[in-house]
Amino acid sequence: MSSLEISSCSYSQVTRLQSFPPLAEDSISGQLGESMNAIEDKPKDIIKFTAEKLSVDEVSQLVISPVCGAVSLFVGTTRNNFEGKKVVSLEYEAYVPMAEAEVRKICAAVRQQWPVKHIAVCHRLGLVPVTEASVVIAVSSAHRAASLEAVKYVIDTLKAKVPIWKKELYEEETSSWKRNKECFWTKMINFY
Repeated sequence: MSSLEISSCSYSQVTRLQSFPPLAEDSISGQLGESMNAIEDKPKDIIKFTAEKLSVDEVSQLVISPVCGAVSLFVGTTRNNFEGKKVVSLEYEAYVPMAEAEVRKICAAVRQQWPVKHIAVCHRLGLVPVTEASVVIAVSSAHRAASLEAVKYVIDTLKAKVPIWKKELYEEETSSWKRNKECFWTKMINFY
């Protein structure tokens, strides 16, 4: 018997076994499916600050839902230049309890404005080499407009309100803490 014949034979045995159970079990599996959908229906806000490398795939998987037709992502990465200087990495620091609280507020504001399902905001702390992700934001919704608008709102508001500090490390072995121009408190302070 060739492997094709074995596969074909195995497949037909599986098919017969699957059609054999009585209808009572079908109703049980239907109830299980309803339970699974009820669990899935609860919106999730996933907030993570970590020194670990961020995986875009893992973050996007966190927000996938069978009731959603859209997952929108923003991925902020370390670029290799700033104002003519060669950047080798960024270094992020945050006051994590306050940062998490602010991101929770951002998630709540998103839910007030758009019909989204799940929101994930993951931000890297510590050193982030060139091309690696510093922040990954994922939002799922039934339709693309809501998740696209929500992702833009999340990154813009995160940069403006969340206490995260960024230092650029340059090839010349110098560094510079960067002031976030979107951040609300920089508008209140007069720098000389």
